[in-house]
Amino acid sequence: MLVHTTSGLGSGMSNSSLPLKNCFQLSKQSRLPISSGCYPTVVILIFLFFNAGCESFLLFYPQREFVENALLKEFSYEDIYFKTPDGLKLHGWYIKAKNEKKGTILYLHGNAENISTQINNVLWLSLEGYALFAFDYRGFGKSEGSPTMEGVHLDAKAAIDTVLNLSSTKKERIFVLGQSLGGAIAVYSIATSPYKSRIKALTIDSTLAGYRIISRDKLAQSILTWPLQPLSLLMNDHYSPILWIAEVSPVPLLIIHGEKDRTIPVRNGAILYENAIDPKEYWLVKDVGHIQAFDLQAIREKYLIFLRSTD
Repeated sequence: MLVHTTSGLGSGMSNSSLPLKNCFQLSKQSRLPISSGCYPTVVILIFLFFNAGCESFLLFYPQREFVENALLKEFSYEDIYFKTPDGLKLHGWYIKAKNEKKGTILYLHGNAENISTQINNVLWLSLEGYALFAFDYRGFGKSEGSPTMEGVHLDAKAAIDTVLNLSSTKKERIFVLGQSLGGAIAVYSIATSPYKSRIKALTIDSTLAGYRIISRDKLAQSILTWPLQPLSLLMNDHYSPILWIAEVSPVPLLIIHGEKDRTIPVRNGAILYENAIDPKEYWLVKDVGHIQAFDLQAIREKYLIFLRSTD
């Protein structure tokens, strides 16, 4: 059981990440305009959103169009299409490791855009000898369907099945890395997977502890929505990581959180660590925000040591 507080030592040789949308914004101006004159309407709308399974509306911001990524062209990769348990076709990329292959990392991205923008967060791992399998949830990028809370967890199950059966996968060295919402999805998926014993380690970066917790936090940020915090109880909490993180054990678990994360407050990482079971580590990274820890060369080097330590 390890708890580390890590200072931001050096900006490193990182491939700069493309800007991402903030995760878990309770409302966007274009979706839910709020003014003092329409407060009763806002109350009704928020109640209806929560009560009608609005998790999809509040949590997911998919983008169909792929963004041209010049950095990706420097890597060897192939398109992978695979089916979900409910019959949708999903799209992903298998990115080959440069130099000697040390393992394969299944990457679960956050709640916005698609893999064409999110992949830059982890491409550096290919340079260090790790193949990457990154995929889009339903409704994102080239994947069929529309995102739902239940659906994205089915997608993760299908991705785990797929990466374990790829002919190019080094099957004895499979890791899972989830960032932001992807970390939450990863916790449930590994905790309930029949293939849990084949996963060498799970890493979650900037991940929420619970859907009701983060909903309450966001409602509390505005004087107009502060009285609405009890509505967070209407959020579907079944898949919340706090309920499942103890079941990840005995898979080694690494929790990373930036001290200055304003999107998912740092207390979420601490809550998850407290509820997890050994083997577990918690890295609280100073002076960085949401999913920014891997921008630091010191954190990258420390993470490579962690991956090697799972042998």
